[in-house]
Amino acid sequence: MKGVVISVLAVLAMVQLMVRLGEATISCEEVVNLVRPCAPYMMTGIGSPTVACCNGLDQLRKSATITADKQQACQCAKDAAAGFPMLNEQAAASLPTICKIHIDFPISKNINCQE
Repeated sequence: MKGVVISVLAVLAMVQLMVRLGEATISCEEVVNLVRPCAPYMMTGIGSPTVACCNGLDQLRKSATITADKQQACQCAKDAAAGFPMLNEQAAASLPTICKIHIDFPISKNINCQE
């Protein structure tokens, strides 16, 4: 019985790894929820982003580690940004620098997420 449990756990670990290697595992809902605290700053560019905003960007960075996740997160952020007609593009693009967090794509309506 112990061997069966170990075998099942090994198979589950391999399946998770296979999914992780080729497909994005981050959802748009997750990206939007992580970036949502940044909305007030992205709309006005006034003041500074909140701690919750910077923490969300940091969590996004930690969640999007493989190319597929980065592209998915980029596309989700792009789509969300497109839904804000009053988005201050400069403020949105400056968020990672202000928060001192490196993410591999700017938050912008006009980014090509496949590059």
